[in-house]
Amino acid sequence: MQSKLIKSPLNYTGGKFRLLSQILPLFPNDINIMIDLFCGGCNVGINVNANKIIAIDKSNVIINLMKIFKELNSELIITKIKDTIYEFNLSDTSRHGYDYYNTNSSDGLAKVNKNNFLNLRNYLNKMTDKEGVEYYILLYTLIVYSFNNQIRFNAKGDFNIPVGKRDFNENIKNNLLSFIERLHNFNIEFICMDFNNYDYSRLGKNDFVYADPPYLITCATYNEQNSWTEDNEIKLLTLLDSLNNRGIRFALSNVLENKGRSNDILKEWSKKYNVHYLNHSYNNSNYQIKDRTNKSIEVLITNY
Repeated sequence: MQSKLIKSPLNYTGGKFRLLSQILPLFPNDINIMIDLFCGGCNVGINVNANKIIAIDKSNVIINLMKIFKELNSELIITKIKDTIYEFNLSDTSRHGYDYYNTNSSDGLAKVNKNNFLNLRNYLNKMTDKEGVEYYILLYTLIVYSFNNQIRFNAKGDFNIPVGKRDFNENIKNNLLSFIERLHNFNIEFICMDFNNYDYSRLGKNDFVYADPPYLITCATYNEQNSWTEDNEIKLLTLLDSLNNRGIRFALSNVLENKGRSNDILKEWSKKYNVHYLNHSYNNSNYQIKDRTNKSIEVLITNY
């Protein structure tokens, strides 16, 4: 575990920042290469001590954004974000405060920013070059001003999250700067790839694979279009078995039960390994409760 935990600048669905204090102590202490499968916003990988981190996700949007954060100077990134805010006339409470916009932190800035936010969203969705720095700076700015800072694209590939209550305030800016600084000082590589396609044969016994896949029994944004199926689940579990057979350590984040649904495939498979129950509610880790209909039993499964 790094001495100071850094939060991802992306509020990626399923992000593990609030569970890091429980997950990271369960990781090995002597990691050469760590594979952060399904890295998402990279909350886990960025906070692990390893000689090298390989962060893999099949979302080219996420991976490209991470590469820009790693490659560009932080001052340049902040300047480009501020230029976008000015160009699209979005609120800037770090400069003017809430009174300037006749609102307060509780009521938020949705009414202030709605029209200009939609202008930025429409501009972004109509861009023909969606590979360059400009697109990703605009995208990140849009994410900051979006509802709960979330990321979602419709079937046409258009960003479709509505406006949110916050803007690029000091907390968000400082969090981004800390994340970028950690990336710049880290031996980390970002790869856009399906988990099945990585060459795991290059891994040795001092390496470590952490997998945080979409959860089969939840309905999160990343799984809205049935992108994670039982077939995907079985392929991942088979992959982890093969790593175990080679003596390579792994940890899998998942849920055994959620809102009355049970992942029986995972439950049966997990009997071969060590199951660590996590305090998902952050208040009460006692899952020995008769009524579990609204409970999410989140676990970390390890082979060591």
